[in-house]
Amino acid sequence: MPRMLDVSDDVRAEIGDEEADRLIGGENAPGSYDCTSCRTPGNAEQERTSTVLFVGDETAVLAFAHASCIPSQVVPVSEEQLQGAVRSITGEEGGDPDAALPITVPAGLRTEPRQAVIGVTSGLVLIDGDIHPALVVEPTGPITRPGSDDSDDEFLTLLTEQGFVPVSDVEQLPGLLPGWSVLLAMGQLHAILQPGTGGGQPTAWWQAHQPLAVTEGWRTAVTKSSKVLVFAVPVGAVGQQPREDLLREALDKAAARGELVGAVMPLAGT
Repeated sequence: MPRMLDVSDDVRAEIGDEEADRLIGGENAPGSYDCTSCRTPGNAEQERTSTVLFVGDETAVLAFAHASCIPSQVVPVSEEQLQGAVRSITGEEGGDPDAALPITVPAGLRTEPRQAVIGVTSGLVLIDGDIHPALVVEPTGPITRPGSDDSDDEFLTLLTEQGFVPVSDVEQLPGLLPGWSVLLAMGQLHAILQPGTGGGQPTAWWQAHQPLAVTEGWRTAVTKSSKVLVFAVPVGAVGQQPREDLLREALDKAAARGELVGAVMPLAGT
């Protein structure tokens, strides 16, 4: 029986059309599963289910989740975590039970090492006398255009094509980016959402593997404004800054170098 599976374009690109079609057709997908997000039971024959591909340096494993919990996506994780999960599930010695994921390993599925992971840092930024809750998005390596053999970093170019604007002066707020939002749930940062294709439901452009804690001051500021200032920089432009004044200084320097884009997004959730 065909499963009610959602297979995102990113997951399909990793596993191939043939494997994706087999999953949707019910050949390689389980009927029942434990959701990799909320850990409660699900059934791919009765409810919409997301395929979530966890990829390490050498191994890839496929998990399933309620579509209402998370969208279908590719999630980079450490190779050690993947191997620990597989050992735990197969009963091998040394497996960490807490690392276990409800996974299936498609035959012969391997991936090339991932080039970069998107990191997100929260902080408060003072602009024109007002405090703004902000997120700084920075990859751990160059981001190339999908399907291109070019090794040039096009992270900022790809974002400007999505509506982000170049920021030459942090004191000047960028405009609101239609269709995008920042998902905060129970006081923790979960995702940055982008418009769905064809006017559908928003999907996660970035999603935390585990919800990220934010400071009480950040929560207070975002609750007051219901908006988040999202900056993006190429790898190495800002880095991890121990204080918010140093974060602002790094943003100013990135802007002066032409390495900063930004957008204002409404808050989704609470």
